[in-house]
Amino acid sequence: MPRYTDDSKEKVRDAVDMIALVSTRTELRRAGVNSYFGRCPFHDERTGSFHVRPEEKHYHCFGCQASGDPFRFVMETEGLDFVGAMESLAGRFGVTLEVADEDPLAKARRERRERLHQLLDRAAAYYARYLWEAGEAAQARAYLAGRGLAEETLKAYRVGYAPSAWDRLLLVARGAGFSEDELLATGLAQRNRERNSIYDRFRGRIMFPLADARGRVVGFGARAMRENQPPKYLNTSEGEVFHKGSQLFGIDLARRAAARAGAIVLAEGYTDVLALHQAGIENAVGIMGTSFTDEQARELERTARTLVLALDADGAGQEAMVRAARVAEGRSLELRVVALPAGLDPADLVQREGVEAVRERIARSVPFVEFHVERVLARAETGTAEGKDRALTELRPLLGPLPASVLRDELVRRVAGRLDLSDQLAATLIGEGAPVPQPSGPDVSSARGHANGSAVPPAPVPVALDRRERGERTFLALCIAFPREGRALLEEADLEAHFSSDLARRAAAHLRAHLEAPLEGLPDDDPELSTYVSELDARAARGGASVRPGNLEHAWLSLELARLERAIELARAAGDGSVSRLGAEREQVRTRLRHLSGKLQSA
Repeated sequence: MPRYTDDSKEKVRDAVDMIALVSTRTELRRAGVNSYFGRCPFHDERTGSFHVRPEEKHYHCFGCQASGDPFRFVMETEGLDFVGAMESLAGRFGVTLEVADEDPLAKARRERRERLHQLLDRAAAYYARYLWEAGEAAQARAYLAGRGLAEETLKAYRVGYAPSAWDRLLLVARGAGFSEDELLATGLAQRNRERNSIYDRFRGRIMFPLADARGRVVGFGARAMRENQPPKYLNTSEGEVFHKGSQLFGIDLARRAAARAGAIVLAEGYTDVLALHQAGIENAVGIMGTSFTDEQARELERTARTLVLALDADGAGQEAMVRAARVAEGRSLELRVVALPAGLDPADLVQREGVEAVRERIARSVPFVEFHVERVLARAETGTAEGKDRALTELRPLLGPLPASVLRDELVRRVAGRLDLSDQLAATLIGEGAPVPQPSGPDVSSARGHANGSAVPPAPVPVALDRRERGERTFLALCIAFPREGRALLEEADLEAHFSSDLARRAAAHLRAHLEAPLEGLPDDDPELSTYVSELDARAARGGASVRPGNLEHAWLSLELARLERAIELARAAGDGSVSRLGAEREQVRTRLRHLSGKLQSA
């Protein structure tokens, strides 16, 4: 990796137009001399707390505390390291970078790698041109069109075709001044030891360029076009610039969208990534088969924190998801899973169901633990006690470590239903949830400001909540996420009967009047309420596209069921005659809950 002079760094900083740079991520408005505000591109917020001072080339968010200079901004939004960010900014704002003094060996290594990248980039351009201009590539063009891939998409990924002749690329590369050694080092050629000559490694194949995060070609994946042309897929061999275990197809085109969304979609094959990109899912990358490595995880971790697995629904694909979870374990990565029909990959699905259906499936991805629980239950022998015990043995390490949460509670109930156990017995056999994790740093929600400019006080250390309190918080957060439906339910709610604490009642009363902007109008003399509402608002923002209005209805019915059960207890204690009526109402709510739970699980 080159080391650039300090003068180059300062030239880049001086050349950057900070407003032009930041405006690619968020809309800014002038708020005085050398002062612009907008919504923060690093966290969800309703009011603009992101401040840019263009003359100082500096930004700061008063909500999440993100701050830095142009280099930090590009590193955070595009998933690049410092050198990559400097090179990106230099190219964008027309600055020529100067390499610092380096020893001769380091200089020779750098210049050789640059030559190899140049050769690979030229090869990619040659293959891409050949795909669209050569008569012998007609079959490849027809195949790609048959997969529903548009010319614009194929050109964006520089997809090409390798001539079937033995030396076409060889002759072109030699004519451009590249040596035999460089052709062998890049894996574009291989040696015939009997004749002591070299020839093109890729012939008669569709060529998918494999690039690093900066867009530099490091190798190729090549698909055969004939039945008698094994293997079906041929990759560049391991060498000086290509290492398959660290490669992610399409990472150079996906990283900006992934950094912006905070999530990246993982597919298996090249055409899956192309089809997803064409469907508007621009944060998709391919893991080149069903393997997922530590090197790939490290690369993705620099770009996004959520990995959405859109792998085939067959056995190999499911095993790949489990292996991916093992690789991601211990990292700051959240895994989610897209439910794909058996026998269909994402590219097939785009063609069969259409773009919107595929986008909706990805939006409905579920946490990996939910996928894994379903996988265990699907294989379980539920007809015998021994089979149930074996299933519980598999489920215990999955659910036991989960902290107390609505998700854990729902999964335990699902296990109970499928194994024909009571909720209480299933919870006991699985074990208690892990303690709620303590915060290791400043909480985003506690850093948000009030509308009147006062700071929300720091959130207290979380304590374990009972089931009723968790349900109430879930309901209020979902009201914020779905304000139209939430407003109607809040108006219907009896604050005394539906909420167990005075704090929850105060929050519900506040939200009745401020559901569209929950952090506005909070009283200065009630810091406890400010913190509570801020946490609800942050939780609503974190919910993402997988949360649906049906979840809000489910949370409301759960509150209503708890209210009725308390009312029945009071009626029995008082000896009045309303127990029968309340019992009938409770059964109606239970029936609605069971029906809604089934719909949510099958959606």
